[in-house]
Amino acid sequence: MDSYKTLRNPASDEYIVKKSRFIATVKPVTSQDEALAFIAETSKKYWDATHNVYAYIIREGGTKRFSDDGEPQGTAGIPVLDVLEKSGLTDCAVVVTRYFGGIMLGAGGLVRAYSHSASLGVSAGGTVTRAICVRGKITCDYGFYGRLSSLIPENGGIIEDTTFEDNVTVTFRIKKDEAQAFRAKLIDTSNGKSDFEAIDEFFADID
Repeated sequence: MDSYKTLRNPASDEYIVKKSRFIATVKPVTSQDEALAFIAETSKKYWDATHNVYAYIIREGGTKRFSDDGEPQGTAGIPVLDVLEKSGLTDCAVVVTRYFGGIMLGAGGLVRAYSHSASLGVSAGGTVTRAICVRGKITCDYGFYGRLSSLIPENGGIIEDTTFEDNVTVTFRIKKDEAQAFRAKLIDTSNGKSDFEAIDEFFADID
């Protein structure tokens, strides 16, 4: 998998339906251990809640887990997981906390409430696409630097650092599948005077 979509930030949101209070807490995670620690932390925070329903998806190993935490089977954990799946998200966890308000919602009402709450949490956290990127380094003279500083973003790259010494050294990242096209453009634009050194590869935000 060269790219994937995940949550941008930890977040929470809540709403009330028929006096039941639903609180969705979301977080980007990268392992099952991290997901379970987040679930435990959130459940401890809302220790007095009626239910702490959760779902998470981990990219590595394709792990998917959910819990109804005492709600009728199929009315809570699955709807929360379904929100993540339909949003195309991975490496993320959601806990939907419920404080029962005394009015029964029925199976259909629970499904709608947990699904809506999870959607609110995902919207609050925002989403981001992460892709395999190449980090590169280019050293050029001051005469070419002005063109280089615009050439990188024009070709989908992101400048991370610039060092000004006898020459200028620019560190940048670009999607792996766009790196060779950028290299050809760089060599052509500099009349063969500049190329980039690939330092490493890693997943990074691209939007």
